[in-house]
Amino acid sequence: MLSKILIIDKRKELPAKYKKNIEDADTSVIISNNLKDALQNVQELEPDMIIVSDSIDEKLHIFCEKIRNLTFNTRPIIIAMSKSADSGDRILVLDSGADDFLSEPVNIEEFKTRIKAHLRRDIELNLDTKTLLPNKKIAEKALKRILHDDGHQASLLIGIENLENYKSVYSDIAADKLIQTFVAITKSAIEPDDFFGQLNDTNFVIITNIYRAEKLAAFLTFAFDTVAPKFYSEQDSKRGYMLLKSDRLAGMRANFVSVQIGGILGNYEHISSAEGLIERLYSVKKTAKIPGGSNYVIDRMKLTGKISAEQTSIINHIYIKEPDKALSLLLRTTLELQGYDVTESIDTDSSVQPAILVIDSGDNLEELEFCREIKNNPNFVNTKVIVTTSVHDKSAVLDSGADLYLPKPYEITDLIQWIEYFRKSIL
Repeated sequence: MLSKILIIDKRKELPAKYKKNIEDADTSVIISNNLKDALQNVQELEPDMIIVSDSIDEKLHIFCEKIRNLTFNTRPIIIAMSKSADSGDRILVLDSGADDFLSEPVNIEEFKTRIKAHLRRDIELNLDTKTLLPNKKIAEKALKRILHDDGHQASLLIGIENLENYKSVYSDIAADKLIQTFVAITKSAIEPDDFFGQLNDTNFVIITNIYRAEKLAAFLTFAFDTVAPKFYSEQDSKRGYMLLKSDRLAGMRANFVSVQIGGILGNYEHISSAEGLIERLYSVKKTAKIPGGSNYVIDRMKLTGKISAEQTSIINHIYIKEPDKALSLLLRTTLELQGYDVTESIDTDSSVQPAILVIDSGDNLEELEFCREIKNNPNFVNTKVIVTTSVHDKSAVLDSGADLYLPKPYEITDLIQWIEYFRKSIL
């Protein structure tokens, strides 16, 4: 990651000298010659380190205290520089929030070594323990910075989908190895000046040149799908999906782990914060979901309040196909009391579909063909299908593409819990 240093110094020659000696391929340096510009840079750029001299128009210890309070959440390293060698001045400045105090004139080699040591320690303290990637704090800071650049940087959000299901079948250790493999693939593909960080256990961020972004996304999805089959048993590989084994999830089909990528190519003019950028990246990533395998979408979605309202409506929309009229009425009434919008008709050609389908398999499993059609229809890529059946053939139901096999008779409360479970997974 490119570390950013802000030098606050009224003088001309010395800060220029400091910048020349510490700026390199891994470190970018900005100089502010007045307090107004300095405070603006602190808030907009969130530098990793602030070097401030006593040449400013404020007491050094007061300014250090002010900066520390202003940057409480981001916690930059503060290096104070002063012509004073008095121990009392050192103690006062360090007590006021500075991390180090250097008396001028400084030995330039010692100065460079101290700066690099502070930056190295700061990076090491903010690495994820499993992947050794920069954590959420650093990733958000990197994303915030690109909102103020020249528009030549692209941001990619990479999600590892279905990892929790993989863990339940193959263990946490196997899941960690899968993630570490993905990280190794990604590190081999990015350039030295790219940023690669981690938002949480399953979502990662890459900041790269806009001209490399799409090729990188295409490579990562292809490479992951090429390697991923090695992480499954022979039985699951032949079946084409995982079969969950716990008492509660028994009978539930789970897709293989995949990579979904959403990207934005330097189009940040309507985004004002790192949080807003992350939210938009998540929204773009959702559109990359396909029935099987990995996929990516680059800057395809415009967000509006109307779209958000439509999305909420879709998530609450449930289709029921139940031949038993009494049971169908009971299901409809119960679900509507729970706040769901229930329908018994469906237009398979429409691009707007219910979030969840509850389908009875039929006396001879004839409705499983309808389930196959649904799962092969691109309009239903985000739809979950629950198949209820009195014919207890779990393999046939799950092989049709159903997300859950629910044998009859079942408790309606169990069905409602499953609907809520799938609803939350779609959100």
